[in-house]
Amino acid sequence: MSKSYYEFFCPVKIIAGHSALEHIPFELSTLGAKRPMVLTDAGVRKAGLLAPVEAALNSGGIEVAAVFDDVPPDSSLATVRAAAALYREHDCDAILAIGGGSVIDTSKAVNILVSLGGDDLKVYAGAHNLPHPLKPQFVIPTTSGTGSEVTLAAVISDPERSVKLPFASYYLMPNATILDPRMTLTLPAHITAMTGMDAMTHAVEAYTCLAANPISDAYATAAIQKIANNLLTAIDEPKNADARLELAQASTMAGIAFSNAMVGLVHSLGHATGAVCHLPHGLCMSLYLPYALEFNKSVNGARIGELLLPLAGAEVYAKTPPAQRAQAAIDFIRRLRDQLHAKTQLPRTLQETGKVRRDQLGEIADRALNDGSIIFNPKEADLGQLEAILEKAWG
Repeated sequence: MSKSYYEFFCPVKIIAGHSALEHIPFELSTLGAKRPMVLTDAGVRKAGLLAPVEAALNSGGIEVAAVFDDVPPDSSLATVRAAAALYREHDCDAILAIGGGSVIDTSKAVNILVSLGGDDLKVYAGAHNLPHPLKPQFVIPTTSGTGSEVTLAAVISDPERSVKLPFASYYLMPNATILDPRMTLTLPAHITAMTGMDAMTHAVEAYTCLAANPISDAYATAAIQKIANNLLTAIDEPKNADARLELAQASTMAGIAFSNAMVGLVHSLGHATGAVCHLPHGLCMSLYLPYALEFNKSVNGARIGELLLPLAGAEVYAKTPPAQRAQAAIDFIRRLRDQLHAKTQLPRTLQETGKVRRDQLGEIADRALNDGSIIFNPKEADLGQLEAILEKAWG
């Protein structure tokens, strides 16, 4: 049955392909931008990923006006202020974010300050507090998992108050996202695995949680199929540009899906685990996804069962009786997790991470119960049920 009402919004231009970087100068020119600032991190620069971008810009007659390469994994207000100061010092007129989730979120926050003025980012925290559009912003992801390149949100840490500040506005959505496989060819195997499962979880939760809609379903199922068909290939053949491009597109499609359909219990547990134990977000997604689906199966088993088609293909789907498809989909995801462990040593359990103590599970459950994502989970969960899921994930 169709939903009685829903909204879907994604104004971000997607430029994807094996020579996508070479199209950036034209896209900048259409916005009147001539002096972009590159915002990235030391790891991206060390991996040599700035070179193809700078070459593409130079071939189009555009010179990078400034480079800020000091974005940490968990970016802070001080980092945003420092990058904004560099932008102003060099009279830049656009931002190119080259990196993963932290770089992309930082670039959005920097754009707030350089577009709206001042140095106090905190006054713009919350939902829809930006009064007008921002400077031109392009995003070039160097991982395939975050989806932040197409979302309206950013999160920046405030270390003085030990809190994370959320920002949400349509004006934070980049003008364009460039997906070029050259930017992920050097991604280490365990990062490829972790970010791939992050994107898989975005798509699975977008499809199975309460705010799913027909258009987000299309993006979610296409993303799931691309990840299922290409994640192990990219790990076995890291220089396979076609597999890398498929994963990059899947990550962006999953980002579009979940930014319009929200996420659920896996993210509630992941946010809480990240806050208590500082475990990487993608790893948390990989650890919790099969257990959250098993918990939800009693109320939305049919929806979970439909995922067997993009996960395992038409032949397996047709041969599996409808009543068994949900469990078969969950088993597929569990086998994928185990294959990733065998190839990259990505932990399968909380215990294997070596960063979580069993006496912390209660605090994780308590925080997850109060996380906003749990509102969209198809099945209500109490504290005891969350603790039971965590015990299963402990191993």
